[in-house]
Amino acid sequence: MEFSLKNEQQQLLSKMATNDGHGENSPYFDGWKAYDSDPYHPTRNPNGVIQMGLAENQLCFDLIEEWVLNNPEASICTAEGANKFMEVAIYQDYHGLPEFRNAVARFMEKVRGDRVKFDPNRIVMSGGATGAHETLAFCLADPEDAFLVPTPYYPGFDRDLRWRTGMQLLPIVCRSSNDFKVTKESMEAAYQKAQEANIRVKGFLLNNPSNPLGTVLDRETLIDIVTFINDKNIHLICDEIYSATVFSQPEFISISEIIEHDVQCNRDLIHLVYSLSKDLGFPGFRVGILYSYNDAVVSCARKMSSFGLVSTQTQHLIASMLSDEAFMDKIISTSSERLAARHGLFTRGLAQVGIGTLKSSAGLYFWMDLRRLLRESTFEAEMELWRIIIHEVKLNVSPGLSFHCSEPGWFRVCFANMDDESVRVALRRIHKFVLVQGKATEPTTPKSRCGSSKLQLSLSFRRLDERVMGSHMMSPHSPMASPLVRAT
Repeated sequence: MEFSLKNEQQQLLSKMATNDGHGENSPYFDGWKAYDSDPYHPTRNPNGVIQMGLAENQLCFDLIEEWVLNNPEASICTAEGANKFMEVAIYQDYHGLPEFRNAVARFMEKVRGDRVKFDPNRIVMSGGATGAHETLAFCLADPEDAFLVPTPYYPGFDRDLRWRTGMQLLPIVCRSSNDFKVTKESMEAAYQKAQEANIRVKGFLLNNPSNPLGTVLDRETLIDIVTFINDKNIHLICDEIYSATVFSQPEFISISEIIEHDVQCNRDLIHLVYSLSKDLGFPGFRVGILYSYNDAVVSCARKMSSFGLVSTQTQHLIASMLSDEAFMDKIISTSSERLAARHGLFTRGLAQVGIGTLKSSAGLYFWMDLRRLLRESTFEAEMELWRIIIHEVKLNVSPGLSFHCSEPGWFRVCFANMDDESVRVALRRIHKFVLVQGKATEPTTPKSRCGSSKLQLSLSFRRLDERVMGSHMMSPHSPMASPLVRAT
């Protein structure tokens, strides 16, 4: 009866609303659900799941809070800013407040080392980078058309670009043998495969700095990509939402710098996606930016932006903050220092027990190599290991399978959404896991390292978490009606 009622309700909805395009049936989102049902707290739930699947930047909130307290006039919801209330609250031009677009353009220049200029009139607002991506997909592709995208890539792209547009994402397969770098050969192979399948390729989706790798693309690779899309006459959508999270060399190079200084191309094919969710840690503000060098795309996207505008209250506050250039300099430099320290703490701690990571210089995460812990080199074995990590070790790390990685055994680990004590707890759990795993298996071939000890590992981690944590602040986490709402 229950099944019949559910089926009847689904038939009342559209096919698009009830299809699987949202991607909820994925281990990436399953990890979020496991955390949401059993969140770690140092005193109330010390054996809970630690959230390491959330790419959120919480390392500079103390500076943000200090600025807000020192600049109460920036908000219309304070006594100091109330005189602007009506001006901001009434209908505004959906192009966005001029001061907001000017401030965002200036911040984008600052983040890119003032090596490029951005025209505020080309900035289109969106409800986060998610909305910007979908808007571009609507503008550039018809249903069944495709964008090429290097693997591994952010799982949310499947939802953001495909669910309501009907377009496809086709993988450019990258491998660990060259640190997952995009090559001319891999781009050509993916394009030819699409041609053979009679799939029309309309674009190339690029994420730089990379999520999940934490790497930045070098100048030569960026030139190769621009040359490739120009030769094929396809669009390039460059997601640069992590551009201010670079914490060590090599530095970030924007695609805008490449087309301004390094290579001639048809600029109508170049489009950027940006937001303040990662660089400043404001995902809740839903500040997404679409920047296109194509006049027709800017015009079309601006018409569509009425479906997902940034509130004028948010624009007003953000414009005031971004216009404080001394503060922005401080935020960018401090964030870089703190990300470097946290990344180093985590990766050095993993190295102590022989766990390697891909060398990276950006992002709020790193790409962890657990291939040697797999029962066998398959994605089934990866999922077995992931379930142990989620349910017994109680860490929500994201498996490479959900990022369309071509090789099993890689996991994304986020490190900037928690306090220092939570980091130490997570490292102790990982250390104990590796030590127990080492004792429970024979030190012979990789095939024997996990499978025979699955039950023993499970029993060993029933009471894994530390019983006495001391008095520390709660590890930050945000309650969600659905883990898909804030997944990044």
